[in-house]
Amino acid sequence: MKPTYGFFSFTEITDPAEHRSYNEWHQLDHLPEQFPLAGIVHGQRWVSTPACRAARVAGAADLDRVHYVTCYLMAEPIEETVDEFFALGAELHRLDRFHRHRRAHLTGPFRIVGRVAAPRVLVSAEAVPFRAHRGVYVVVEELPSGDGPGAVDHGLHAVAGVAGVWTFASADLTSSRWTAGARRITVCWLDDDVLEVSARLAPIVDGWRERAAPGSNVSFAGPFETITPWEWDWFDQPTNVGATEPPPR
Repeated sequence: MKPTYGFFSFTEITDPAEHRSYNEWHQLDHLPEQFPLAGIVHGQRWVSTPACRAARVAGAADLDRVHYVTCYLMAEPIEETVDEFFALGAELHRLDRFHRHRRAHLTGPFRIVGRVAAPRVLVSAEAVPFRAHRGVYVVVEELPSGDGPGAVDHGLHAVAGVAGVWTFASADLTSSRWTAGARRITVCWLDDDVLEVSARLAPIVDGWRERAAPGSNVSFAGPFETITPWEWDWFDQPTNVGATEPPPR
């Protein structure tokens, strides 16, 4: 199956104490259940750790509260795939197998409109999402309605540590089940230290924002780390159990 769409969810965890349970649910229950669906080609979720959050170039309004981003790559027929995707979600809700302390601030299917790989990685552009990586850098643009967004080459794939770049644009599908509006989402797959690559990308994204066409703006830009199962302690609060008096200065 060849993916033609990416279904994104930019998610906030509404209770700070629920990150571990959310990750356990999503990685060990929710995500695996998607893959038996006929139209699901691939799926992955990434985390905006506190360090990633500090490295953001842009984070407007609701998107600034996002902790995680998920992308499911979907194949045609897209309407049927999306219907089965939501039917499964409804069934999992019915079975009380859905996490309650989460809020999606941007969600929905986006057409794949551009794919490019860095020459050094050797794999094809189509293979980039399936290649091992350390994280992603994500840019969300708000565009004028009816703009018909396509891929825009900002040279991101030439930056050291970027393995490839895919571009997604708002779908022609209409539904009240996902976020409305015209947007473009650019995803860079990273195979070097996420924060170091983020620092290399930041000046490019800043220039991108300055050159935005009238009615357009970058509403989010920042890095996310690849999630390793059972290593979910990024937001754990330190405790004072066993603490001793600080040593004399």
